[in-house]
Amino acid sequence: MKKLVAVILAAMLALCAVAAAEGTYKVGICNYVDDASLNQIVENIQNQLAAIGGEKDVAFEIDYQNCNADASVMQQIISNFIADDVDLMVGVATPVAMTMQSMTEDNQIPVVFAAVSDPLSTELVASLEAPGANITGTSDFLNTSAVLNLIFAANPEAKTIGLLYDVGQDASTTPIADAKAYLDEKGVAYKEYTGTNVSEVIQAAQALIADGVDAVFTPTDNTIMTAELSIYEMLAEAGIPHYTGADSFALNGALLGYGVDYANLGVETANMVAGILVDGNDPAATPVMTFDNGTATINTETAAALGLDVDALTEAYGPFCTRVQTITTAEAF
Repeated sequence: MKKLVAVILAAMLALCAVAAAEGTYKVGICNYVDDASLNQIVENIQNQLAAIGGEKDVAFEIDYQNCNADASVMQQIISNFIADDVDLMVGVATPVAMTMQSMTEDNQIPVVFAAVSDPLSTELVASLEAPGANITGTSDFLNTSAVLNLIFAANPEAKTIGLLYDVGQDASTTPIADAKAYLDEKGVAYKEYTGTNVSEVIQAAQALIADGVDAVFTPTDNTIMTAELSIYEMLAEAGIPHYTGADSFALNGALLGYGVDYANLGVETANMVAGILVDGNDPAATPVMTFDNGTATINTETAAALGLDVDALTEAYGPFCTRVQTITTAEAF
């Protein structure tokens, strides 16, 4: 009798183990760089997957890695994900998504990207509506004209705009081209300042201050985002407002961030992951998700340093935004 009970218990445990295995999904997340925007996305992906796991009685085993903008480290991380037989990969930012795309062509592991500004021009997807392969995700596409409208809403007399970005960032390619076209049509001069690391961005900021530009525009550029805490005070002291493509820039000291709510982007990325793994959605037929770019975030401390009145800025920006909110400087949300 004892032997029979033991056999039954062993069988039950084996069945439980199989059930647990079937309800567990391995997810590899690779973040491109340590900055406020991308970290906020990752945090919200993890939190939302935990919530979904509780609701649907499944588990997501997350292997989170950060390549710190190192291409060789990024490739090694993705190779490890493949060797570990993850069920799905999440690539945070364009360079990671593109590398995951190329490294999953043979194995067809599903890939969900997050914060890819232009998935079409980078050829990550065939179309936003029908990506067409093993990859889909969320885009933080920036309405460049909307950001530039705010510069002139606050200062109609601005004569020269500085364009501060990293030439190696795919996220900046289209917005910078759009900014040039916008300013050319408006008849406003612009100068370009670039950097590929924090030291070079500091030098670029010093150069634009020396040139006396009236305002600076930066799109959703991760290199400049990483350097923002190192340059915002010198820009404010020089009386030059920095207009940027994400609220996290404002969190790190820029006068204004306009665009995607990265917390919500992270949540929706997680929902997409769960849809593919738990509900069986096909990445090839899962539309890329884009977001409303209608929120302007003003850093009140930087506004004060620039001698600008927040209420006046809010009134000036109002016609061009769905919402205006305020924030103070910090390293993270």
